[in-house]
Amino acid sequence: MIDALVPDPERLIATSGLSGPAFFSKFSAPPDHSVAVNYQLFHLINGPAGRFDAVDDAMEFAATWLIVAMFAVGAGLVVFAVHQRRIRPVVELAVALFFAFAAATAVSHLSSELRPFQSHHVHQLIAHDPGVSLPSDHATAAFTLAFGVCAFLHRGWGIVLLVAALAVGISRIWVGVHYPGDILAAVVIAGLAVLATWLPSRSDPRREAQRR
Repeated sequence: MIDALVPDPERLIATSGLSGPAFFSKFSAPPDHSVAVNYQLFHLINGPAGRFDAVDDAMEFAATWLIVAMFAVGAGLVVFAVHQRRIRPVVELAVALFFAFAAATAVSHLSSELRPFQSHHVHQLIAHDPGVSLPSDHATAAFTLAFGVCAFLHRGWGIVLLVAALAVGISRIWVGVHYPGDILAAVVIAGLAVLATWLPSRSDPRREAQRR
């Protein structure tokens, strides 16, 4: 575990080469301000990391393995839907996941935001390769699965998965590998991907009957 003091947020403004959050919020705030807020929120969540072993263990699990459990649940719901011959919702979920990953890949190529541990002294609890931070792949997958299950397969399980997705997003910040802006970008990408898949058949009267 790498445990060091987080520097003063003003340092971020002086080294505002992190263009991802500025790109994501360029219509709502000046770049320097959005970067500073993003870092301050990161500091707020990541700052306590390394102080409480039980919390750290839970966050490390959520950041690494919770996404696997989520997709195991998703796979079970898909198998159940196929068994009931509800093929269309399964295809819609797959399409939404494809859209989300395609969009996330495109955004990552446009972003130059590095991971927190590459630019600052942070509390990094898990090992991770350096690279582009925006958006979070884990959060993109988690929120797309949650939104997709809620929209296409099962509202109740979708809400459960949404809670798990929130845990994934927060934990990725806690362990020091993502900024809050990376998670927010993932939420937006996931929401738009599911919405783009849902809109073409929104008026189908059979949809609500297929989503229990």
